[in-house]
Amino acid sequence: MCIGIIPEGQYTIPANADNIQWSLLNDPLDDVSHLDAIAVDLRADISDAWDRRLAACALSDLPVYHFKHLLESLSGKVELEHLSENSFGTLSPLRSYMRAKHFVDVVCAFTAIIVLMPLLIVIALVVRFTSPGPILFRQVRIGYQGRPFRVFKFRTMTHVPAGTGDLLDAAKTKDGDMRVTRPGGFLRQSRLDELPQLLNVIKGEMSWIGPRPEAEVLSRWYEKEIPFYPYRHIVRPGITGWAQVNQGHVAEVEEVKSKLHYDFYYIKHFSPWIDLLIVARTIKTMLTGFGAR
Repeated sequence: MCIGIIPEGQYTIPANADNIQWSLLNDPLDDVSHLDAIAVDLRADISDAWDRRLAACALSDLPVYHFKHLLESLSGKVELEHLSENSFGTLSPLRSYMRAKHFVDVVCAFTAIIVLMPLLIVIALVVRFTSPGPILFRQVRIGYQGRPFRVFKFRTMTHVPAGTGDLLDAAKTKDGDMRVTRPGGFLRQSRLDELPQLLNVIKGEMSWIGPRPEAEVLSRWYEKEIPFYPYRHIVRPGITGWAQVNQGHVAEVEEVKSKLHYDFYYIKHFSPWIDLLIVARTIKTMLTGFGAR
């Protein structure tokens, strides 16, 4: 695919990637027959010559996209330049869908606990008898509207008493983390360690799908380092999310900035359609172990 770029307003020339080539158009009379689409800053004051050419392109069925929106669609990210309105012209997600989604979340969580009870019991026994410590891992995280809550997971690491060591460092999961137990590695890769969070969904603290909740100590750190970080709390955190199926687990500030691009894209496009896409990608993630640590 070849996309032409109009050099007016705010624009950049991205590197050619993923079967997409970018072509800078220097003159309204340039040949566009080789292009599949045109990208332009539609919020800028475009010159009359380019206005006429863009109108002609649209009439000839050559798609013309707002440059920033096109980049968001291709990357699945919203850049952290500033807070960006959604398709309804507001920072707030669609409330009617949020209420319907919460109702479906709770009903599905109750159903899943009943259906998965034998599996939950087996996992609990494996965790209990393969390493000393509690079956469930509990941790205070920041959730909907910035409220702290206690998240539940099957324990996948060797048990360390609360308050031991550097809390910030302990909250980060690193590549090849030696604290992960043998069955814990499988549970993390398959995401089965997240199943106890169905209790958090029933309590209204989480959703099946949304930005992953961060440990309180990490969240407070990110808030100091990253502009707009608290905005991700405008929807309920999820057991899985858009960032998880695209990027996987991250911990360092620079990685979290990239993760926020995905979180903000999800919030901006908050709808049943992106949730269904996340469900499909989550199944693939569970089968491949993408992003696990």
